[in-house]
Amino acid sequence: MNVLLSIKPKYARAILAGEKKVEFRKSRFAKEVEKVYIYSSSPDQKILGYFIIENIVADTPEKLWKKFKNVGSITKADFFEYFLNKDVAYAIKIKSCKKYKSPINPKEIFKKFTAPQSYIYCGDIS
Repeated sequence: MNVLLSIKPKYARAILAGEKKVEFRKSRFAKEVEKVYIYSSSPDQKILGYFIIENIVADTPEKLWKKFKNVGSITKADFFEYFLNKDVAYAIKIKSCKKYKSPINPKEIFKKFTAPQSYIYCGDIS
Protein backbone atom coordinates (compact mmCIF):
# COMPACT_ATOMS: atom_id res chain seq x y z
CA MET A 1 0.00 0.00 0.00
CA ASN A 2 1.22 3.48 -0.89
CA VAL A 3 0.18 6.99 0.10
CA LEU A 4 0.51 10.44 -1.38
CA LEU A 5 1.55 12.63 1.55
CA SER A 6 1.18 16.40 1.58
CA ILE A 7 4.42 17.95 2.84
CA LYS A 8 5.46 21.61 2.99
CA PRO A 9 8.05 22.39 0.28
CA LYS A 10 10.94 23.10 2.69
CA TYR A 11 10.44 19.74 4.40
CA ALA A 12 9.92 17.88 1.11
CA ARG A 13 13.24 19.23 -0.18
CA ALA A 14 14.99 18.36 3.09
CA ILE A 15 13.76 14.74 2.82
CA LEU A 16 14.95 14.39 -0.76
CA ALA A 17 18.31 15.98 0.12
CA GLY A 18 18.77 13.34 2.85
CA GLU A 19 18.78 15.94 5.64
CA LYS A 20 15.37 15.08 7.10
CA LYS A 21 15.33 11.44 8.14
CA VAL A 22 11.93 11.45 9.88
CA GLU A 23 8.57 12.94 8.97
CA PHE A 24 6.47 13.98 11.95
CA ARG A 25 2.70 13.42 11.94
CA LYS A 26 -0.22 13.84 14.31
CA SER A 27 -1.86 10.59 13.23
CA ARG A 28 -0.84 7.20 11.95
CA PHE A 29 -1.88 5.62 8.65
CA ALA A 30 -4.91 3.35 9.08
CA LYS A 31 -3.41 0.77 6.71
CA GLU A 32 0.07 -0.73 6.39
CA VAL A 33 2.10 1.58 4.13
CA GLU A 34 5.50 0.95 2.58
CA LYS A 35 6.01 3.74 0.02
CA VAL A 36 5.21 7.42 0.58
CA TYR A 37 4.98 9.71 -2.44
CA ILE A 38 6.02 13.25 -1.60
CA TYR A 39 3.47 15.84 -2.68
CA SER A 40 5.12 19.22 -2.16
CA SER A 41 2.25 21.51 -1.22
CA SER A 42 1.68 25.09 -2.36
CA PRO A 43 3.33 26.82 -4.11
CA ASP A 44 5.02 23.76 -5.72
CA GLN A 45 1.96 21.50 -6.01
CA LYS A 46 4.00 18.67 -7.56
CA ILE A 47 5.00 15.11 -6.67
CA LEU A 48 8.77 15.35 -6.20
CA GLY A 49 9.63 11.72 -5.44
CA TYR A 50 9.03 9.13 -2.77
CA PHE A 51 10.47 7.48 0.30
CA ILE A 52 10.36 3.99 1.77
CA ILE A 53 9.28 3.70 5.40
CA GLU A 54 11.68 2.01 7.80
CA ASN A 55 9.17 2.08 10.66
CA ILE A 56 6.86 4.42 12.55
CA VAL A 57 7.59 5.43 16.13
CA ALA A 58 4.75 6.55 18.41
CA ASP A 59 5.53 8.41 21.63
CA THR A 60 4.92 11.66 23.46
CA PRO A 61 5.99 14.78 21.56
CA GLU A 62 8.66 15.42 24.22
CA LYS A 63 10.23 11.98 23.80
CA LEU A 64 10.10 12.13 20.00
CA TRP A 65 11.78 15.54 20.07
CA LYS A 66 14.62 14.21 22.25
CA LYS A 67 15.06 11.18 20.00
CA PHE A 68 14.82 12.83 16.56
CA LYS A 69 15.56 16.56 16.95
CA ASN A 70 18.90 16.21 15.14
CA VAL A 71 17.41 14.51 12.06
CA GLY A 72 13.96 16.14 11.86
CA SER A 73 14.90 19.39 10.06
CA ILE A 74 12.41 21.37 12.14
CA THR A 75 12.86 23.98 14.83
CA LYS A 76 11.87 23.18 18.39
CA ALA A 77 9.27 25.97 18.34
CA ASP A 78 7.65 24.71 15.12
CA PHE A 79 7.73 21.11 16.35
CA PHE A 80 5.95 21.86 19.62
CA GLU A 81 3.50 24.24 17.95
CA TYR A 82 2.57 21.44 15.52
CA PHE A 83 1.98 18.97 18.38
CA LEU A 84 0.29 21.47 20.72
CA ASN A 85 -2.20 19.68 23.01
CA LYS A 86 -1.27 16.25 21.59
CA ASP A 87 -0.43 13.36 23.92
CA VAL A 88 0.87 11.12 21.14
CA ALA A 89 3.05 12.02 18.18
CA TYR A 90 4.37 9.91 15.30
CA ALA A 91 7.75 9.87 13.59
CA ILE A 92 7.88 8.12 10.22
CA LYS A 93 11.48 6.93 9.88
CA ILE A 94 12.77 7.15 6.32
CA LYS A 95 14.71 4.14 5.06
CA SER A 96 15.54 5.51 1.60
CA CYS A 97 14.22 8.06 -0.88
CA LYS A 98 14.21 8.80 -4.57
CA LYS A 99 13.85 12.19 -6.22
CA TYR A 100 12.21 12.30 -9.65
CA LYS A 101 14.21 13.93 -12.44
CA SER A 102 11.07 15.87 -13.38
CA PRO A 103 8.40 16.63 -10.77
CA ILE A 104 5.01 15.12 -11.60
CA ASN A 105 1.84 17.17 -11.87
CA PRO A 106 -0.72 15.13 -9.88
CA LYS A 107 -3.52 16.33 -12.17
CA GLU A 108 -1.95 14.19 -14.90
CA ILE A 109 -2.38 11.07 -12.74
CA PHE A 110 -5.55 11.67 -10.73
CA LYS A 111 -8.69 12.65 -12.66
CA LYS A 112 -10.17 14.97 -10.02
CA PHE A 113 -7.11 15.83 -7.97
CA THR A 114 -7.38 18.00 -4.90
CA ALA A 115 -4.40 18.25 -2.59
CA PRO A 116 -4.78 15.95 0.40
CA GLN A 117 -5.14 17.59 3.80
CA SER A 118 -2.74 14.96 5.08
CA TYR A 119 -2.57 11.92 2.78
CA ILE A 120 -4.48 9.73 0.34
CA TYR A 121 -3.96 6.05 -0.48
CA CYS A 122 -2.78 5.42 -4.04
CA GLY A 123 -1.20 2.94 -6.39
CA ASP A 124 2.27 3.22 -7.92
CA ILE A 125 3.24 6.60 -9.36
CA SER A 126 6.17 6.92 -11.71
